[in-house]
Amino acid sequence: MSSKDCGNHGHKRRRLFRRIIGCILVSLLIILIIILLVWAILRPTKPRFILQDATVYAFNVSSPNFLTSNFQVTISSRNPNDRVGIYYDRLDVYATYRNQQITFRTAIPPTYQGHKEVNVWSPFVYGTAVPVAPYNAVSLNQDQINGVIPLIFKIDGRVRWKVGTLITAKYHLYVKCDAMINFGNRQSGIVVGENAIKYQLVQSCSVSV
Repeated sequence: MSSKDCGNHGHKRRRLFRRIIGCILVSLLIILIIILLVWAILRPTKPRFILQDATVYAFNVSSPNFLTSNFQVTISSRNPNDRVGIYYDRLDVYATYRNQQITFRTAIPPTYQGHKEVNVWSPFVYGTAVPVAPYNAVSLNQDQINGVIPLIFKIDGRVRWKVGTLITAKYHLYVKCDAMINFGNRQSGIVVGENAIKYQLVQSCSVSV
């Protein structure tokens, strides 16, 4: 076999290899376009969260500015989509006071939420002897005197969307629920135990995905 024949065979193999690579790239592009079209047509809407109530079991400040708190919150989530399901792969709930986290994170079990479905969770959120930042200690003392404590219950998690048999990658879910707890008036809540008071809030939460 001459060197010319070997050169022709090498050229044919390279041309065949380029064609295979081209076909793969075109196929991937078509699949991506189909996914984008389906996504644009369905236009999935982010879930809606509501902070329904908060039961306060403990909220005590000890010297020098250590906060012990224990809450049970009821949070509902609704999937507003007709054709898109939601996988909640991870949900962590915690409380903050003036941008400072004052409780540990409480995990909500992973779950799947179908079309138009509603899920309700009632996790306990608590923190023991959490040091309060000096710049927040003054505000906390004043808020206690006024009788109203501005808290924010937050949810940090990961979600995936399900469209037919297609499941997307994970997206970061961030939920923020404002809660003005009226500690100064026990009659504003419902006594549910020796020292526990439930406050009905029904507060819509901001959601970012």
